[in-house]
Amino acid sequence: MTYDFNKIIDRRGSNCVKWDEFSDPDIIPMWVADMDFETAPCVLEALKKRMQHGCFGYTLVPESYYEATIQWFVRRHGWTTNRKSFIYTSGVVPAISAIIKAVTSEEDKVLVQTPVYNCFFSSIRNNGCILAENPLKMVSQRYEVDWEDFEQKCADPNVKVFLLCNPHNPAGRVWTREELTRMGEICLRHGVFVISDEIHCEFTMPGHTYTPFASISEEFAQNSAVCISPSKAFNIAGLQIANIIVKDDTIRAKVDKAININEVCDVNPFGVIALQAAYSAEGEVWFDQLNAYIASNYQLARQMLSEALPHCPVTTLEGTYLMWMDIRATGKTSQQVADHLLKHAKVYVNPGTMYGQTAGEGYIRINLATQRSRVEEGIKRIISGVSSC
Repeated sequence: MTYDFNKIIDRRGSNCVKWDEFSDPDIIPMWVADMDFETAPCVLEALKKRMQHGCFGYTLVPESYYEATIQWFVRRHGWTTNRKSFIYTSGVVPAISAIIKAVTSEEDKVLVQTPVYNCFFSSIRNNGCILAENPLKMVSQRYEVDWEDFEQKCADPNVKVFLLCNPHNPAGRVWTREELTRMGEICLRHGVFVISDEIHCEFTMPGHTYTPFASISEEFAQNSAVCISPSKAFNIAGLQIANIIVKDDTIRAKVDKAININEVCDVNPFGVIALQAAYSAEGEVWFDQLNAYIASNYQLARQMLSEALPHCPVTTLEGTYLMWMDIRATGKTSQQVADHLLKHAKVYVNPGTMYGQTAGEGYIRINLATQRSRVEEGIKRIISGVSSC
């Protein structure tokens, strides 16, 4: 079956964070990581069937839920997990916060690679920990790890956790197996625990392969907690469902306790149903077509920008649907450019400083997970707005 991702969905008036943030109907939102596509038909059908039951009380998570997740990752990514390793929760951000709580004490340091997903900062801060940064290096419009700095930061005895983003938001990197191996070995050498946020794992561009961190070796699996969810891939974040995979029994018990302390141990019955439908053969066909569509959106946006704004290049996008654009040539700050685009071009993007005050300065993040006509119009407005800065 062929799916139509060009179909325009009017999300205004549905209390949608992405579209109802502003009352101006002319604004095109290209900011928060939320897609404008209806979820897979198999997910909709499963939800409709569950809704017809009419009772929506507390839910048990059935064995079929775990089996669907396990088989999805075996089939698509060659990663074999087991039922015992799972802890379900309401989302990846609550998962990250609970894991940090479980494996750190106040004033411990948590290492991140900036620019990075903004909620990492609040999860660290809210647990009384201290941020440590390993700024990524830009090399020919592609981010790379500063390995000397990474090892130096991990060698700090106060650094207890490395919070990995795999694939990386907003850098757009799909870390290679070799890079992940080097990260993991350094962490093992210095006694640093790895929390891997892999929520964007399904979104890879042609020629790039996502590697689950814990799949690389038994040692890595024992020294990590991996956070996964179908919420990004199937546009079901509002259904609030995610999983933490923790192989080590002692650490898993601590994480489970933290999940309960934070009171994010109960999940939405619709999330449980949606995950099982998403992680099906039909869901896989739908997603693969979606991923190809988004890759075409990126190619279109990149071509338009390179022709009109060659002095403002975009980072090579290997994964996610979030494009990172260099606007340093404007001489304006990220916030100034974002504000100008909103006011004068009526397109809403994220200022890079959301993802690190220093590492993100001079960049903006652009969400490409929308219909092609909107991508084209949004990029035209960005070109016009940046040109008039």
